Amino acid sequence: MASGSANRAYAEAVEALAGRGRFGIQLGLGRTRALLRALGHPEREFRGALVGGTNGKGSVLALAASVLRHGGFRVGETPKPHLVSYRERLQIAGRPIDRDTFVRLVDEILVLAKRVEGKAGPPTEFELLTAMVFRWFADDAIDLALVEVGLGGRLDATHAWDGGVAVITNVALDHMDRLGSTIPEIAREKSAIINRGDLAVTGAEGEGLAVIQRRARRVGAPLRIVEPARLISWDRDGIDVDLPRLGRTRVGLRGRHQAQNVAVADALLDALEEVGIARVTDTDRRTGYATAVWPGRLERLDVPRPGDSGDTGASRAAGTHSGIHDHVEVLLDGAHNPAGAAALAVALDDLRPHLRPGVVTLVQASMADKDVEGVIRALAASEALRGARIIATSLDLARALGADELAARWRAVVRGSDPTIEPDPERALERALRDASGPVVVAGSLYLVGRVRGLLVDDLLLSDLEATPDA
Repeated sequence: MASGSANRAYAEAVEALAGRGRFGIQLGLGRTRALLRALGHPEREFRGALVGGTNGKGSVLALAASVLRHGGFRVGETPKPHLVSYRERLQIAGRPIDRDTFVRLVDEILVLAKRVEGKAGPPTEFELLTAMVFRWFADDAIDLALVEVGLGGRLDATHAWDGGVAVITNVALDHMDRLGSTIPEIAREKSAIINRGDLAVTGAEGEGLAVIQRRARRVGAPLRIVEPARLISWDRDGIDVDLPRLGRTRVGLRGRHQAQNVAVADALLDALEEVGIARVTDTDRRTGYATAVWPGRLERLDVPRPGDSGDTGASRAAGTHSGIHDHVEVLLDGAHNPAGAAALAVALDDLRPHLRPGVVTLVQASMADKDVEGVIRALAASEALRGARIIATSLDLARALGADELAARWRAVVRGSDPTIEPDPERALERALRDASGPVVVAGSLYLVGRVRGLLVDDLLLSDLEATPDA
């Protein structure tokens, strides 16, 4: 297929799949199960871990998958949401699905969607994506899967699959319009991914843990309760923790909250071994944790100031200190709910002595349906952000909060704050880089982080356009 035709086919496939978003979020398993039945039940052809929770799901997947890859396993992963390319949501062996396979799967699943919607109703975008993922994993004969729950757990499309290991990272207030207004209500939704015959793992505590324990007892599933690993030290590029099995261990993800995530990931790997799915060595674990990468989550980049030469993805992502005065240190982090923002605030205070001097610039956007005031209060608690320059921006999405409204929320919550309003995220980033005297932090929405990362990092694997030969 010529590159122009391939590009059009891929763009049309993404548009067709994303267009199912018009059906919104409709929790329930009937449509997904109907799709999987029509596909011949591909979800029954592999095992693994289903990972739910409020925060930390992606980090746990990134850490565990890194270890398993070093152990020689072909791992299917479902990170979400995507940052730059839709294809990021479907990965095997750490690589996103190729365009041609993506187009083929979309064509196949849309035909099946028409067949099932008469009885089960029209499948949503996420339900179609979930069925596509499972079909691809089965077709490609993966060794095991690490699947991230989309929303809640009980009625999430991913819960149509039971891999044998169920993991709940933690429980905090988020998506309260759909999951409940209290920790126990939300925990009930999340704990439902624990099925009879599973081995369960959780890093939850308090009221959330009590609900998870009751669910595990009810279905007779052994439950491993995980305490955060002891934090030994941290620096600009990661943390060192003490794990019961490994002792002192390097973790290549930033922020002390990763001490809990790596402990959960380590227990997840123990569970996979106990139920006979996969076994990795201690050396695999050490190497995997140290080299784990989770883009857009406290990710650090060195970025040339606008107008500087040598402006390439390699120079941005390398993290070197060459040309220090011509580059800006940028930290990307989603931090879209109060718990995530609190973790970011603590991490910034820890990292501040290891980052370049100068006033911090915060570029923030948010979805309107989030606890915006809670996020602002959590960020404002950071000493590193005291006196920071704040640039409020927005995104061209129906759910997005306007930049002027975000700035108004800051002024209402934090006395004396006066954010700069720049509705266009590209101009907001350019303004931040041009005028920064210290580090730039981009946070508040993974959609914003994805938009910014696409501008700053050249990643050929995530390019959605095939090169067109020169005439």
